[in-house]
Amino acid sequence: MSDTPASRSTASAQSSEQPLVPIREVARQTGVNPVTLRAWERRYGLIQPYRSAKGHRLYSQAHIAVIQQVLSWLKRGVAVSQVKGLLSETTAAPCAKDSPWAEQQQQWFSWIEQLAERKLDTGFKQAMALYPPETLCQHLLLPLLAKLQQHGAAADGPRVEQVFFATWLRTQLAARIAQNNRLHSSPPLLIASLSEHRLQPELWLCGWLASYSECPVQVLEWPLPTPDLVLAVQRMQPRALLLYSDQRLAIESLQKLGTDLQCPLLLAGQAVRIHQAELLDYPQLNCANDPLQAFHSLLKLNFLQSR
Repeated sequence: MSDTPASRSTASAQSSEQPLVPIREVARQTGVNPVTLRAWERRYGLIQPYRSAKGHRLYSQAHIAVIQQVLSWLKRGVAVSQVKGLLSETTAAPCAKDSPWAEQQQQWFSWIEQLAERKLDTGFKQAMALYPPETLCQHLLLPLLAKLQQHGAAADGPRVEQVFFATWLRTQLAARIAQNNRLHSSPPLLIASLSEHRLQPELWLCGWLASYSECPVQVLEWPLPTPDLVLAVQRMQPRALLLYSDQRLAIESLQKLGTDLQCPLLLAGQAVRIHQAELLDYPQLNCANDPLQAFHSLLKLNFLQSR
């Protein structure tokens, strides 16, 4: 092996008998895609992996621990550019006024008001290179959807901005789900709608988050009669079924459906809040209020590949 900095780093790690893993395995364990890991290294110096003799990135458990620390700060609203100075500290996260997300939300909202599709495309691509899907969902996409929903409620119906953004977001997320699905051949997670409403961006957020867990995702965005839904489950043999609804349901029928399907079942969406009291009588029915809760529930219940 030649005496290069990369080879010396690898030799040093191997002499210490640290297990080294490639970038794709790190992505699997942490949920941070390889593009983002490389951006954190090159642009911000957050992780400095070892290199193989051929120049491939290799990560130790210490590197993975640092990545988990980075994720912890990001979940608390800290900008990725601020994280490096916080990694060795035990202080609380910066206050909300220092968070980058309020500015990001305002920028995106102005693009939505302008119906500026290309600006949204570029902004999303840049954000995806720096932040994991969970962080973007928590601090950018869900707050934007909530703000647009408030505008729609004030206008007594969906406004053009709300319809435009929901349509754009569905296109973006469906494309990424399809791309991720090509990487996996295991039984899928089936996501089916129980809602008659046409605008369901949270349904697609559920699928988008799940698709980064080494699991194919199949989304049925239009409500199906119960016999057809049962038929879909029989043919697909999914690992689990996530039912999404943002409106009132017949909970008793839903419980019976879970029995008929012979498939692990989770209910997500505003319907969980609407039926909060009734659902207490059905503790066996797994529930989640929003896409983030749904994703973490799926992981906790081992319906997805754990990270």
